[in-house]
Amino acid sequence: MAAQALAQRAPANRWLQLSVGVVCMVMIANLQYGWTYFVNPMKEANNWALAAIQVAFSLFVLTETWLIPIEGWFVDKFGPKKVVMIGGVIVAIGWTLNSLASSLPMLYVAAIISGVGAGCVYGTCVGNALKWFADRRGLAAGLTAGGFGAGAAATVVPIINTINTYGYRAAFLWFGLVQGVVIVLLAPLLKAPQPGQVALPKKPKLGQSARDFAPGEMLKTPLFWALYLMFTMVAAGGLMATAQLGPIARDFGLDKMQVVFLGIAGTTLVMAGIVDNILNGIARPFFGWVSDNIGREPTMFIAFGGGALAMWGLTAFGHQPLAFVLLFGMIYFTWGEIYSLFPATCTDAFGAKYAATNAGLLYTAKGAAAIFGGPLAAWLVSLSGGWESVFWLSAVMDLAAAAMALFVLKPMRAAHHASVATMHAAAQPAK
Repeated sequence: MAAQALAQRAPANRWLQLSVGVVCMVMIANLQYGWTYFVNPMKEANNWALAAIQVAFSLFVLTETWLIPIEGWFVDKFGPKKVVMIGGVIVAIGWTLNSLASSLPMLYVAAIISGVGAGCVYGTCVGNALKWFADRRGLAAGLTAGGFGAGAAATVVPIINTINTYGYRAAFLWFGLVQGVVIVLLAPLLKAPQPGQVALPKKPKLGQSARDFAPGEMLKTPLFWALYLMFTMVAAGGLMATAQLGPIARDFGLDKMQVVFLGIAGTTLVMAGIVDNILNGIARPFFGWVSDNIGREPTMFIAFGGGALAMWGLTAFGHQPLAFVLLFGMIYFTWGEIYSLFPATCTDAFGAKYAATNAGLLYTAKGAAAIFGGPLAAWLVSLSGGWESVFWLSAVMDLAAAAMALFVLKPMRAAHHASVATMHAAAQPAK
């Protein structure tokens, strides 16, 4: 009776949990997606090299991703509330230090601290959504990750205006404090589901594991490493775009050019920032929902193929203001979905009990990809004299991941689930 009562309350409880997680993700979005607007002002004010500044971005992504498995373990063991609250405090400290950084080493320390805080929030909120929504895992992970992807859209203009009026240091300080305080205030509302509170899956065609894999078990499977390789390849190109949007627009001579999109006029850089972040956020729940209905691998094939096409388009048409906005929007739209598709696929394959830890381990692929997305991309540009080589490499990686989705991942996951089902059936007592 108690379990039945809990199940009846599940829809209201879980949508509240999802909403709180989305807002917390919005509050950390600027740590990654607002970074590009600070790069040129820091470069001009301090005479730092672009590649040296982007080391900070890579350090942020590395710590944000590679520590998530540890943070996920704390979530799985102690619940989400405390981890997110601590993350909010650390986020505020990180951007406060950014505002004070007078040297590159200090900027790097601030980036590391910011990454730790963002990881606490990101890994917890995604893991919590995966646990609450076994029946709509792609959609729930997509909505949560969408808060991170689209959360910076509303603050593009305020951040740029603050930088232009008061300087980038003031923007780091003010936005960092506000973001951290909101997270701390919302954290007490988060909780993990209890037995009987999770709706059962209604789409067995998605292939959801009959048992839960501990993190050590998961790491021993070839399936995990196939997912990891694909995640790394697609994330690399997307991180290049998010970290280098400002410098690319400037090198193309478009950053201050006026463009009209949907009847709205603005500079190419501002318009691209708004459109990109909105599409980045929409992509995550949209493709998550699509994958809940047609399957994870076909959705990956469609999205990754579209990303390759957009990267190619930049090489051919990217110097035109409107084309620049639209093509970068397409890149964000076909890249952001990896943050719903891969966690959902991981939890489908390896179970929900250790979802925060296991999805966190897979999420470290974003850290590996950051090596390309930050300083390596800047180095490649300096070597080749243009961004085209980066776009072509990104397109090739997207195409390779799209092919792997259908011809490697799909049969591999089918074999994995068949093996798990056989073991599960053998473990059942004879009737």
